[in-house]
Amino acid sequence: MRHWSRRGCAILFAVCMLFVSAAARAAEPIKVGLSVALTGGVAPIGKQVLAALQIWRDDVNAKGGLLGRPVELVYYDDQSNPQNVPGLYTKLIDVDKVDLLIGPYATNMVAPAIPVLMQFHKTTIGILANAANSKFHYDQYFSMLPTGPEPKRSFAYGFFELAAAQKPRPKTVAIVAADAEFAQNAADGARESIKQIGGFQTVLDQKYPPSTTDYTPIMRAVQALNPDIVYVAAYPPDSVGIVRAANEVGLTPKMFGGAFIGLLVSPIKAQLGPLMNGIVNNEVFLPAPSLVFPGTKELLAKYQAVAQQEKIDPMGWAFPPLGYAAGQVMAQAVEGAKTLDQVKLAAYMRSHAFSTVVGDIKFGKDGEWAKSRVFFTQFQHVTGNSMDQFKDTTHEVIVWPSEYKTGSLIYPYADAKKQ
Repeated sequence: MRHWSRRGCAILFAVCMLFVSAAARAAEPIKVGLSVALTGGVAPIGKQVLAALQIWRDDVNAKGGLLGRPVELVYYDDQSNPQNVPGLYTKLIDVDKVDLLIGPYATNMVAPAIPVLMQFHKTTIGILANAANSKFHYDQYFSMLPTGPEPKRSFAYGFFELAAAQKPRPKTVAIVAADAEFAQNAADGARESIKQIGGFQTVLDQKYPPSTTDYTPIMRAVQALNPDIVYVAAYPPDSVGIVRAANEVGLTPKMFGGAFIGLLVSPIKAQLGPLMNGIVNNEVFLPAPSLVFPGTKELLAKYQAVAQQEKIDPMGWAFPPLGYAAGQVMAQAVEGAKTLDQVKLAAYMRSHAFSTVVGDIKFGKDGEWAKSRVFFTQFQHVTGNSMDQFKDTTHEVIVWPSEYKTGSLIYPYADAKKQ
């Protein structure tokens, strides 16, 4: 009898230890890893994305976490340098043993991350990456960018459709783009759009090194050809340099703009002020009346409180909503599939729709949004350099497509500059 009592105690003890071990594992945080630009050329946007994901983490944890476990972010600064990304994602996977991955941010950083993810069979949601998966076709990659099934073309098509609708119709085009992944994808989209719409002649197609600091010679070369349309694809530092150089040389085509990523950053908008008037630019998200969804205003209010403390972009119109939405998609996939298994998560994400602060999202080919929701804006009536002008969308109106339109295009560019 004593023998069986001892044996029973041992079994009971082992069972108890299993329960304790399981409870301990359940209490361990789910680690979500990413790299994000906190220094370097795209840091003004990277900091916004990180702030949004930190708000998402706190919101998830306030509701009990994921699968009953708290969420923890593990992140590294990739310094806006694509060469740093493969090593950082290898570290997140191999050393930090993260459970989930998000990011990185930006096309130039996402593209070199994908081969690492493929090697380890990991799933991620790249943030604001244009056509990064168009060469890999990796079925565990998803994109948080509203470009839709034709990501390259989406950064330009609306611009050229607007141009084609003007009277007299502009004909000649100059394309200027950085020699980097994002800008060249956007430039490819411009070429495709020109071919598809027809009636345009490209008189200049120039790329410049990302290290360029003086854009005056480039803008003088554009001016010498006197094109009707100037389409530019540029990251934040380039955006400032090109807009300033264009104004210095007196560039006045009939339409000017494209994919100036820097003009999506509020401090850059305030810095350039009236120099932006007339520019038609691709936007990824604005809190216009037609683009406010459940949770949008609440997120922006939380972000703006954080931004004041962190001294980052005080408005956060474009990037924080998409960063937060990436977290929402991942959370809904984990809870819906009830697993952290990477392959199962990817399968769930391919087959389900997600409700986010930027609207309902469903993924299609190459992990892009199944339906495009890209729009173009024009800067109008900007005076001085006050940030207050950008507290609403009065001075940056949506001019394409018609379903989101909040204002009319002022054409030609020279007329818009006078406003």
